[in-house]
Amino acid sequence: MRTALPQAQILPTGEASTYAEWFACLAEPVRVRLLHAVATTPKGITVGALTQILGTSQSTTSHHLRKLADVGFVRLQKEGTATIVTVNQACCAGLPHAADAVMGLLAPRPCCPEDVPDDVTVRALHSEDWSAVRRIYAEGLATGIATFETTVPSRASLDAHWLPDHRWVAEIDGEIAGWAALGPVSTRSCYSGVAETSVYVADGRRGRGVGKALLHKQVNAADEAGLWTLQSSIFTENRASIALHHGAGFRTVGVRERIAERDGIWHDTVLIERRSGAC
Repeated sequence: MRTALPQAQILPTGEASTYAEWFACLAEPVRVRLLHAVATTPKGITVGALTQILGTSQSTTSHHLRKLADVGFVRLQKEGTATIVTVNQACCAGLPHAADAVMGLLAPRPCCPEDVPDDVTVRALHSEDWSAVRRIYAEGLATGIATFETTVPSRASLDAHWLPDHRWVAEIDGEIAGWAALGPVSTRSCYSGVAETSVYVADGRRGRGVGKALLHKQVNAADEAGLWTLQSSIFTENRASIALHHGAGFRTVGVRERIAERDGIWHDTVLIERRSGAC
């Protein structure tokens, strides 16, 4: 018997037409460079200055700016003999939204990873597990892209921060291979169903599906407990963690630029979240 294929989701015609116009407008390197130059000078820049920056003729610059203005990426305003170009702030959110919509990131996501390995067991964290948990935390610190912390928090601080019923460890052959925990994002009651997730896998156990098994347990337990949103902020360099969370039903909300500094280096993070289908 042939397995039925999932029903494809189709973008509405109007949205598809609008997004196609946006992407078609940007299918020209000069316009991409122009838009970037304008977007990075939010107070405005003259056509003459843009011409000098790009090294193009003024007629070429003006032609491409009109194309960007027609679609709505930039605004043109005359001030005396000069034309001031400013970015349309709405496109800063609209363009990423369009990319997410076309790539299906705004569609309903699967609840959790399906291909969880059979040799990984996930259970609640016990008091005797803390030394292994903190050791694995230290191994994550050593990567430089797991957290902005530079020292392993004490057991007392972790114990005080993590939600009591949402602490998990993964075992392979009786050895702890990773852990996951949820912490509240706020003390305000309106955010009582929103939690931040942490997932760490031991050095030498990565690539074995430990993270998948932990997230599988974590998101299902969160749903059962009535938590409506899980979120995480992940270094942009940590592509493995981003992919892992996407596979667990998280979606990218946005990129937080230069959000914090670690060891003298400023880092961007990707803010991702998963919304429970039960709420």
